[in-house]
Amino acid sequence: MVDFSVILDELNGFYAKGSTKDTEFRIGALRRLENFIKNNDKEILEALKTDLNKSAFEGYAAEVGVVLDELKLAVKKLPRWNRVKSVGSSLKSFPSVGKIYPEPYGVALIMSPWNYPFMLTITPLIAAVAAGNCAIVKPSAYSPATSSIIAKMCDEVFDPGHVRVVEGGRKENEALLDHKYDIIFFTGSPSVGRTVMQAASQHLTPVILELGGKSPCVVDETANIKLAAKRIAWGKFLNSGQTCVAPDYLMVHKSVKNNLLEELEKEVKVQYGEDPLQNDKFPKIINEKHFSRILGLIEGENLIFGGKSNSETRQIEPTIFEARPESPAMGEEIFGPVLPVLTFESSDDVIKIVKSRPKPLATYIFTNNKENEQFYIQNLSFGGGCINDVVMHLSVSNLPFGGVGESGMGSYHGKAGFDTFTHYKSILKKSLYFDNKLRYPPYDDTKIKVLKKL
Repeated sequence: MVDFSVILDELNGFYAKGSTKDTEFRIGALRRLENFIKNNDKEILEALKTDLNKSAFEGYAAEVGVVLDELKLAVKKLPRWNRVKSVGSSLKSFPSVGKIYPEPYGVALIMSPWNYPFMLTITPLIAAVAAGNCAIVKPSAYSPATSSIIAKMCDEVFDPGHVRVVEGGRKENEALLDHKYDIIFFTGSPSVGRTVMQAASQHLTPVILELGGKSPCVVDETANIKLAAKRIAWGKFLNSGQTCVAPDYLMVHKSVKNNLLEELEKEVKVQYGEDPLQNDKFPKIINEKHFSRILGLIEGENLIFGGKSNSETRQIEPTIFEARPESPAMGEEIFGPVLPVLTFESSDDVIKIVKSRPKPLATYIFTNNKENEQFYIQNLSFGGGCINDVVMHLSVSNLPFGGVGESGMGSYHGKAGFDTFTHYKSILKKSLYFDNKLRYPPYDDTKIKVLKKL
């Protein structure tokens, strides 16, 4: 195994030189990254096809294109983001000026998952580099083809003291977490997130956790049912359901339930064909462990449609079933092409069900009633979401993306990503030509009266 102490010494040494604090240095690195991706997008898409059977369109739309959008925004806005900002000071410190200096944390550890192995690795890396940090990048061992091209890309784009990729599995993860970093950015499951946070606590290292959870999708009696079905089917079965912000369970008003289920079945056939298992563009489950786990969640359930699988290709067709509160699929994040359906009669029923679980990463509301829309927004706590759509909030760089509670802490994308990897240093500069004697002892009643007025 690689000696990570040596790598960290090299990165800390490079950071100490101060090169990464220069805005133009950062922009140059981001532009080289952008050029590599544009010149090698075919190879990246082939890696995604190998790891997850993603079609070229899905791979570009959900991964490569998202990364290029982040790069374009960062290069354009970085000079503004990295400016020193002047702020007003108080009468108590007059005459003075307050300034906020953005500075990098130092060396970041970025640990990414396998479900969107390119986008969820490179997007936080863009933020880290834009903010002036050095970084160790640890992609997932479950997506080896994508991890390999990420390693090749970083070797060609960055100085080895600036960004270093470490490949490998659990042993490498554990060994990396034994060391001290200036910030850790982790994307993955809540269970592993706890391990990362525990390791970081040994060094009081700040941690950004992008986790998951059971993200609800609510369809009320006023919703546009045909459009809701089309968008839910797309967002749920994108990447074969292996999306952290996919609708994890569906809650539909009893008056429109049958109509919605009929439209969902039609949409699955339109989008994936009569037999999705024969569709060579339908993504596969990442490995045998998860394939068996997902099938176990629908065993013995009342299936509305779907349920077939192919163990050789590790594909499970889009499946929807009538759920019970005690259904196994309601007890954990599904992370697969399986959608449990619950029925509700009132908005209070929805609130009760959602609040009985940890705060979700995303929530989706389909409604044409503005009062219902505001009711759910104001009464439910979740990372982010959409009204009358699913998943798409993730694609908007100007919307901070992150969880709350057990679904994560901290956010990124666009300016929020720069902020996440930046420490804002506050400086008050006082004048040398005037010194207010009020603050100095001895104190008396007259000084207290003046202080209160100030």
